[in-house]
Amino acid sequence: MAVDAEPADDGAEPTGPLAGVRVVELGQLLAGPFCGQLLGDLGAEVIKVEDPGRGDPMREWGRVESNGEALWWPIIARNKKSVTLDVRSPSGQAVFRRLAARADIVIENLRPGTLERWGLGYDALSQSNPGLILVRVTGFGQSGPYADYAGYGSIGEAMGGIRYVTGDPTTPPSRVGISLGDSLAAMFATIGALSALHARQRTGTGQIIDCALYEAVLAVMESLITEYDVAGHIRERTGSILPKIAPSNVYPTSDGELVVIGANQDTVFRRLAGAMGRPELADDPRFATHGARGEHQALLDDTIAEWSATLATDELIATLRADGVPVGRIYRAPEMLADPHFQARESITRVKHPTLGDVAMQNVMPRLSATPGSIAWCGPELGQHNDDVYRGVLGMDDGELDALVAEGVV
Repeated sequence: MAVDAEPADDGAEPTGPLAGVRVVELGQLLAGPFCGQLLGDLGAEVIKVEDPGRGDPMREWGRVESNGEALWWPIIARNKKSVTLDVRSPSGQAVFRRLAARADIVIENLRPGTLERWGLGYDALSQSNPGLILVRVTGFGQSGPYADYAGYGSIGEAMGGIRYVTGDPTTPPSRVGISLGDSLAAMFATIGALSALHARQRTGTGQIIDCALYEAVLAVMESLITEYDVAGHIRERTGSILPKIAPSNVYPTSDGELVVIGANQDTVFRRLAGAMGRPELADDPRFATHGARGEHQALLDDTIAEWSATLATDELIATLRADGVPVGRIYRAPEMLADPHFQARESITRVKHPTLGDVAMQNVMPRLSATPGSIAWCGPELGQHNDDVYRGVLGMDDGELDALVAEGVV
């Protein structure tokens, strides 16, 4: 079972290394909001600006419970304050400029030029707040011939290179099972935002972070480009193996499970051979060196699979761990929730939700020893923090706020 989070009073502010940093999030779906989630996890005050009528579509995405609750929203919007604001209207744009004037970071993942059409481009926003950092996440970036094209994470994955090399070589390119392109873009956007905060300490001024989905994917593609440029080599889909790096694969057990074993380093392979009761394999010319094992990868994998299939999963794992060989089950959610190591490190935590009860979700990463992040609340109701932000942050009185409500701006 998941470990309960540290109890937090309803409405308690997040704590962490970014305490005191104010973020205004004008984005929807995943890439921009995941950047906001990461900053909020680390203690930033994140004010999420949503359309008054519907809010972020993420409120409806993912698996939805019978009571209508979408199970992705509590995670992607955790620690955020939701305000409603029609930024397409002149009055809404005026309010947004006031929010940006009091912010350290603004996140947006709209089509390039949208903010400028609304009079909310960086030139306009930075006039009253020269230290403002504007994080812009788009499919293809703010410049170049594709800048105006629509782009989702799936397109970024395809053009950034990861789709082509994912999956079995006998099938078309596969999705990895999560929205990886969006998540990578959000993580690089977060790195950019934190870097700009540090630079602002020296310069006193903010800047624009231009994060393209396809470039975020491209950034993690290892030496794929160089391999082609220098050697004319094009990486192909290889399924579960690392080509020419062996052994590193999925192997069967006697009770029908599959485990991943990685022993491609010479010293580790020698330990694996000993655990198998076949120490001579480490001196076999076909397997004695990294290069030789790569050349005889299929034979080596068959040899290991023959042995692993004779042992039950628990025995196999215990045997390999005793000899210092990296091994692990292939986990789904149930295995993660039950694992004692996950529990001991509180890798999964539980956060109170007003209708779902205690909701299990992944905890804050990375871990900081002195100023750790935290999760104070799940994703909020639409407009839940209107009074908190409009009265508390912007100092609106009843008359001004009532007028915005009557106009449909809030």
